[in-house]
Amino acid sequence: MSNTPSNTVMGLKAFLAKAVTPFHAVKAIQNRLDAAGFVALETNTVVEPGGSYYRTANGSSIVAVRVGHNDLASEGIALAGAHTDSPTLMVKPKPEKTRQGYAQLGVEVYGGVLLNPWFDRDLSLAGRVSYRVGNVVKSALVNFEHPVAVIPSLAIHLDREVNQRRSINPQTDILPILGQNIDDWSIRAQLQVLIEADGGRVEEVLDYELCFYDAQQASVIGLDHSLFAAARLDNLLSCYVGIEALLAADGDTTALMVCNDHEEVGSLSAAGANGPLLTRVLQQLEPDPARYRAMIGASFMISCDNAHGIHPNFADRHDDNHGPLLNAGPVIKINSNQRYATNSLTAGYFRTLAQQCDVPVQSFVVRTDMGCGSTIGPITAGETGIQTLDVGVPTFAMHSIRELAGCADIGYLQTVLTHYFSRYQASNVEG
Repeated sequence: MSNTPSNTVMGLKAFLAKAVTPFHAVKAIQNRLDAAGFVALETNTVVEPGGSYYRTANGSSIVAVRVGHNDLASEGIALAGAHTDSPTLMVKPKPEKTRQGYAQLGVEVYGGVLLNPWFDRDLSLAGRVSYRVGNVVKSALVNFEHPVAVIPSLAIHLDREVNQRRSINPQTDILPILGQNIDDWSIRAQLQVLIEADGGRVEEVLDYELCFYDAQQASVIGLDHSLFAAARLDNLLSCYVGIEALLAADGDTTALMVCNDHEEVGSLSAAGANGPLLTRVLQQLEPDPARYRAMIGASFMISCDNAHGIHPNFADRHDDNHGPLLNAGPVIKINSNQRYATNSLTAGYFRTLAQQCDVPVQSFVVRTDMGCGSTIGPITAGETGIQTLDVGVPTFAMHSIRELAGCADIGYLQTVLTHYFSRYQASNVEG
């Protein structure tokens, strides 16, 4: 293992520092695409071979596509997908509380948060704010950047059984503390100051979508520099490597990367995988109904979402033969009950892609006596009819405030996706 982090790993680290919310993630991706010559795909845009386009939804989802010179009806599209959201703590509409002189904000749990690691962390706050100027409603992205809050643990002396059993009440136990005896600390007042400091004019802050995040930056760790620790690896890791693979791809293949919001809460929204964003873009690429149906039949989708690596302290939580190791390659995720979209044909094609790139591949099946999570894969397949599989980088501590992946796996996934975006041919996957 090299002691020098790869450009991909360092690029991911820089991206995560900007992508503190889904809105900030999409903005960072949009800036990257703008710099690469992509243009906004409007409803009246005439799509041209050789063109590069993107469309956003809600400011928190994005589709990017490079149109090749191949015939879409016969050769199809190479698609990949990921999601921009991560489990977090969202600020409530009327959150201010003062208890024992401490300024606190009420929060709502978003997604399946692993709550214990949120204690004793330096927390910052970011999101989207709507405000009024005259009769016009505007919006702005905000980010306090520096730590503004903390959720302190209760001392062990006051909870002697905390190491034997700890139950967290999300209504009462996880309110962040923002300070002590502050004169004016209402969240709307703070947001107005933040927007005006950035040059905006605000008459009234109307509403917001704010979440707390870990202010600690991502790190390459380990004596051999083989591990990557960061917040929001699920699933901004896949968003980053997918976009970078799309930009690095060459050839005549039409390639598309979609990054959807709201996967952690079911994907049923205008910006989620269960919404119309992707389908509308695909219909604009091929407006003719008969050719559109042929294009769908010729296309392929790789859903990228992190997999559970086998934890050395909890190896019994995995099936004996399906415990993925960090830094041993991307994981094909399989579930007979269709929690993942993989079948033998789509898995076989991914294995072939990986072999062509000299990238190792692993498999994951959840223990039969345990429940299985899901991804945008089955939803996208059901919405579009495109043959799909689920893959992901193996990680530890999924849904924690800080997750862990292998540095080599980040590069492995980008390598395979770049090859796929460059060389996909419908004739290589005959169902």
